[in-house]
Amino acid sequence: MIMPLVSSFFGNNRNVLRETIEVFQENAEASAVRDNSLTQAALAQFAKEFQSPKGRFERVMDGLNRLPRPMLALGTLGLMVSAMVDPLWFAARMQGIALVPEPLWWLLGIVVSFYFGGRAQMKSQEFQSSMANTYVNAQQVVSRINNLTRTEKAKPDNPALAQWQTRKAAAARRG
Repeated sequence: MIMPLVSSFFGNNRNVLRETIEVFQENAEASAVRDNSLTQAALAQFAKEFQSPKGRFERVMDGLNRLPRPMLALGTLGLMVSAMVDPLWFAARMQGIALVPEPLWWLLGIVVSFYFGGRAQMKSQEFQSSMANTYVNAQQVVSRINNLTRTEKAKPDNPALAQWQTRKAAAARRG
């Protein structure tokens, strides 16, 4: 009499109690699996969005975009060197810069700020894209490491190796 009752609850790979409870409370494990697959799909889509191949024009523009900072740094060093080499020439150039009106300096500051601000935003988006790729790949790496660890633990013991390690430990204690 008990067996038919138990098999009605747990037979055919069913668990009526679990199914009834899941009507009122979400299965946490199933929820985590769904959340993980949703996250994986979103990250994969995000990563694909930024992996478009670059054409010649984009590569040339990237090269040109890399020029201003080194040119500003080298120009500043060049001004310092020219001030030491020919102070009169340098003083004449600085007097010319002193004649530039203040609104033009403000405009220059705005242009430089927008240039470097836009560049910083672009680099930030590239960084986020690379982080998304890293996150997607990290889970694969962790999975592979776990598989290797399980494989290592599942290896049968080598009696000859165990005997050699025991002898080596005993010799180290004696000597």
